Amino acid sequence: MNVPLMMFLGFVVATLAITFWAARRNTGASAYFAAGRSITGWQNGLAVAGDYMSAASFLGISGMICFSGYDGFMYSVGFLMAYITVLLIVAEPLRNAGKYTMADLLAYRLSPKPVRALASLSTLTVSTFYMIAQMVGAGVIIQKLINLNFAPAVVGVGILMLVYVVFGGMLATTWVQIIKALLLMAGAVLLSFLVLKHHGYSFAAFFEAVSKADYAGTADPKNLLEPGLKFGTAVAGPWGPLDLISLGLGLVLGTAGLPHILVRFYTVPDAKTARSSVIWAMVIIGLFYIMTTFFGFGAATIMEKAQIMTADGKPDTNMVAPLLARELGGETFFAFISAVAFATILAVVAGLTMSASASFAHDFYTNVLHHGKEQSPGQEIRVARMTAFVVGAVSIGIAIYLGPSVNAAFLVGLAFAVAASANLPVIVFSVFWKRFNTAGAVCGLAVGLVSSILLILLSPNGMFGKAGAIFPLENPGIVSIPMGFLAAYLGTILSKRDTNAEAKFAELTVRAHTGLGAEKATSH
Repeated sequence: MNVPLMMFLGFVVATLAITFWAARRNTGASAYFAAGRSITGWQNGLAVAGDYMSAASFLGISGMICFSGYDGFMYSVGFLMAYITVLLIVAEPLRNAGKYTMADLLAYRLSPKPVRALASLSTLTVSTFYMIAQMVGAGVIIQKLINLNFAPAVVGVGILMLVYVVFGGMLATTWVQIIKALLLMAGAVLLSFLVLKHHGYSFAAFFEAVSKADYAGTADPKNLLEPGLKFGTAVAGPWGPLDLISLGLGLVLGTAGLPHILVRFYTVPDAKTARSSVIWAMVIIGLFYIMTTFFGFGAATIMEKAQIMTADGKPDTNMVAPLLARELGGETFFAFISAVAFATILAVVAGLTMSASASFAHDFYTNVLHHGKEQSPGQEIRVARMTAFVVGAVSIGIAIYLGPSVNAAFLVGLAFAVAASANLPVIVFSVFWKRFNTAGAVCGLAVGLVSSILLILLSPNGMFGKAGAIFPLENPGIVSIPMGFLAAYLGTILSKRDTNAEAKFAELTVRAHTGLGAEKATSH
């Protein structure tokens, strides 16, 4: 019996059953786009965690820690700290002032057409970047799990994801994410336990072994806990430390602008539940990212370097955690961890597709092209489903083109930078600055989006490669995020005052803090 294949098929059957159950309850736009506002705090917390703990977290970061030590762990720290920004700035006003998408908040007191159009473009861009990373991870996992080639593996994941989104909507996506989060935490706890067991349940012995491991490939082995193996000047050149700061800014600020995270707050009945779900998510995510230390350093201390290298001698950074599971728990545990990684990818990809398709259908099609009116009953949902097919096809194509060697965590880092540069400035200014107007929002979205993408293309990982890179940093956030905020500020103060937008600021403030006017107000 092929155990990996059986576990893989078992998860597929279970999630398809959830999709069938959810499809029977998808009656109307609120049910399809926001799960009928019926998700509780702990359920949404698990779903947010499930949406956030992606292939980059489980696969990419484990590989980064294994080969880059402390510098790789900075990804874990950045992903965790980001939720403080979400809790303090975004969750409550977004839930109270919006309906289905991020642009609902922006359009509340600004001119809806230009704001929604650019917000939809930004959402599609961020979602595509993020989705490509998940598709790459999916292809690698299935390739190892059931010996299927990379390209058909990516296509298969894309088809399953489309089934969840097209038929099950947000309700199916939410429950797939909840189940995935529970499975991922169970697998992470067990793998961490086995790593500690190997070291006699002694943290001192574990970190002593880490200090003697040399997976950086340097002639002069360094302690893996020392900074600098990825971003230090000896490895990355003079721009390395600045690149680390840029990465941190992108990760910490980017989460508050990620469309697939933001739409999760529309699935709960009120802002109080939204805050509760963020706290649940922070606890779950915090525990998980602490455990990534055991995945990465566990592989570095337990496995031979040759075991986690590709056939052409390159680090197999996306397979460190599953291969460590095979080393410690045999083929059955390897199959379980691989199946969990696959579940992780499917859940995140479904969430990304859901946010992208909802944004295009609700923001661009209904509110920009048709002035806020559906052409016929259910038209918005039909457009969302068609958009899901297009977004899925584009992501599948790019993932196959990039191939299995690209690191998933790196791709996700770029998505965070785009979200922090384009989306976050206009969200913050809309909620906290009375003078902010449509011109500022358009400038902030456009400059943040274009600058971050342009800097990515000109970076060492862009179109010209390391030798011909015009922009020296791999992570653009340190430049593109201030540019997004500055463009939003200058666009506002250099344009004519918008008395209508200023008049609605007090109304938005009251609604953002109390929920008055939303489908259900918060009790205070």
